Amino acid sequence: MKRLVNHLIYLPAIVPLILIMSFCRPVKHITIYLAGDSTMSDKNIRAYPETGWGMPFALFFDSTVTVKNIAKNGRSTKTFIAEGLWKQISNQLKADDYVFIQFGHNDESPAKSSYTPEADYKNNLRLFIKETKAKNAIPILITPVSRRKFNTAGQIEETHLIYSALVREVAQELQVQLIDLDKESRTLFQELGPENSKMLFNQLKAGENPNYPEGKTDNTHFNEMGARKIAEIVLREIKKQHLSLADRIYKK
Repeated sequence: MKRLVNHLIYLPAIVPLILIMSFCRPVKHITIYLAGDSTMSDKNIRAYPETGWGMPFALFFDSTVTVKNIAKNGRSTKTFIAEGLWKQISNQLKADDYVFIQFGHNDESPAKSSYTPEADYKNNLRLFIKETKAKNAIPILITPVSRRKFNTAGQIEETHLIYSALVREVAQELQVQLIDLDKESRTLFQELGPENSKMLFNQLKAGENPNYPEGKTDNTHFNEMGARKIAEIVLREIKKQHLSLADRIYKK
């Protein structure tokens, strides 16, 4: 009887502890894969200050997330598949992983060997989505980030009109999350204007950087500041769209 009474005395203290432990299960570790081109990719030190937006993006997540940036310079959906880069992602995918997919810059140019006709481009995006979902992972489609191109009136121009529209069509067709980076980046560049927007790109005067002794005028690729600003757009959209991933972003 005395033993039973002792157990009853400790019971009120034990029950809350059991409840706390049940709610403190370890958060599952996930991987975010980045599939894309040079605007997203990691860079060699010899390309500095050119910076892909995937580089700062990876630094915004807590320890439950690993970011694997498989994006490569010059790749289109066609060459990404042909070179086995997509297979590298699909073979590793696990349930609840994410795949952020941003192509278009190299798909849309008929003069490049990476050119991907519109119908093939959509089919390649469908393939990425289908194989991602087959692993119970989560695909996120991203329209190609805008180039810096202003008209004489100081208005930003659309540089990916057709291929961005194709991404939106596939996202709607297959009911997957879409980050309209083309639209959002154009808004950013317009807010900054023709001159100040140069500060986001890999633009250098002769002698300013040993990697580009003759200088550089690049309206496609970002410097560190530009890459961070684009990454911040993507992170903002993750939160805005209430993706489960948002809970793993470092709080300010």
